Amino acid sequence: MSRLGRKPVALPEKVKASVDGQTVNVEGPLGKLSYTAHDDITIAVDDTNQVNVTRKNDTRTAKAMHGLTRALIANMVQGVDQGYERRLEVVGVGYLAAIAGDVLQLRVGFANEVHKKIPKDLEVKCPDQTHIVVKGIDKQRVGQFAAEVRAVRKPEPYKGKGVRYQGEHVKLKPGKAAGK
Repeated sequence: MSRLGRKPVALPEKVKASVDGQTVNVEGPLGKLSYTAHDDITIAVDDTNQVNVTRKNDTRTAKAMHGLTRALIANMVQGVDQGYERRLEVVGVGYLAAIAGDVLQLRVGFANEVHKKIPKDLEVKCPDQTHIVVKGIDKQRVGQFAAEVRAVRKPEPYKGKGVRYQGEHVKLKPGKAAGK
């Protein structure tokens, strides 16, 4: 048995979960999320306000989906209760970020500004010109958008310029003058 899959997901007071066939719907103060589980997985909400995930058989696919389904449901519960947040830093002389309407504008050393359309289900803020905060209820969507913004200009290894996650350590290489 999957150790993670056996563990029930506790629902906070403000969060409600319902199961309709293979679809789990989670509703909380921040919004609603749903997930359709694999056919080999059984999901049930018991009267003690917990979600239990079990598998119907011991096939390789069922074993793989058991812990994954439980983790995704736990992420949904946390998302609708507290939400998720990713912070990015823009490092470099003349590098900056700004928001105009529903577009994130990045000036990161290219000839033109890079414009990234902000998805409707995410909240993106720039507290100052060198920081970006991505918030949302879906952990995957928050992480994906943050990764796409970072991919515009990854931190380079010589000066560390680029877009990085807050707290990310960039190992700097010595330049060619260090070899002499």
